[in-house]
Amino acid sequence: MHISLPEKRYYSIGEVAGAFNVNTSLIRFWEKEFDVIKPKKNAKGNRKFTPEDIKNLELIYHLVKERGFTLEGAKIHLKEEKKKTLSNFEIIRKLEAIKAELINLKNQL
Repeated sequence: MHISLPEKRYYSIGEVAGAFNVNTSLIRFWEKEFDVIKPKKNAKGNRKFTPEDIKNLELIYHLVKERGFTLEGAKIHLKEEKKKTLSNFEIIRKLEAIKAELINLKNQL
């Protein structure tokens, strides 16, 4: 899955949920379940997600929604093989972007 968010320092929970096409409650749930997601909160308690949080959410989304990991399985996988998983995930994202570009070029012919 390729998410498109404008480049910013912080994102609201609504922006994040919209980018992933999930409910805000799922983002809050993942925040509680996974230690790697640590959004900042303002005085009113609104969450502000950093680009690093977005990257971690993408990885969690990939493991849970796309690869079918359980939450416990995703937690273990992130702890034990985070570098390898992150590397593979980056490769998959780049290949998906290339595929989309090639399809776009094909459609223009």
